[in-house]
Amino acid sequence: MLRKLAALFDASFAREADDPAAREHALRVATALLLSEVGKADYAEDVAEDEVLLLSLKQFFALDDAAAALLLEEARSSPDRAVELQQFTRRLHEQLSVAEKLRVVEMLWQVALADSRLDKHEDHLVRRIAELLYVSHSDLIRIRNR
Repeated sequence: MLRKLAALFDASFAREADDPAAREHALRVATALLLSEVGKADYAEDVAEDEVLLLSLKQFFALDDAAAALLLEEARSSPDRAVELQQFTRRLHEQLSVAEKLRVVEMLWQVALADSRLDKHEDHLVRRIAELLYVSHSDLIRIRNR
């Protein structure tokens, strides 16, 4: 399944000039997948984290409730714990502006902190994703503290 998802992203980015909608969809799924992974990092399901995750997707991509839920469902359809972060963050790093990367990191922190506690696994995952997006440590901490 993960290979199929990676192939979808590769195909979407390869035909970027021909189909900007496919590129945008791949970016959305990659972002939703990373947010979902942070939500699962503490091995506890939390309604607050899911609500923040959906709200973040709606705001960042200007989606309605149904589209955000569908995007999250698509992202979560990949096998549990099978995400190879680099393949998704590479695509985001190449396609997003610095401001958009900072916003993604902010959304990751919001999901991680939605249940009012920061699990060590969530903290590690957010830091690792930020590093793969080439977000500086000072920006990472500044965003977390905000």
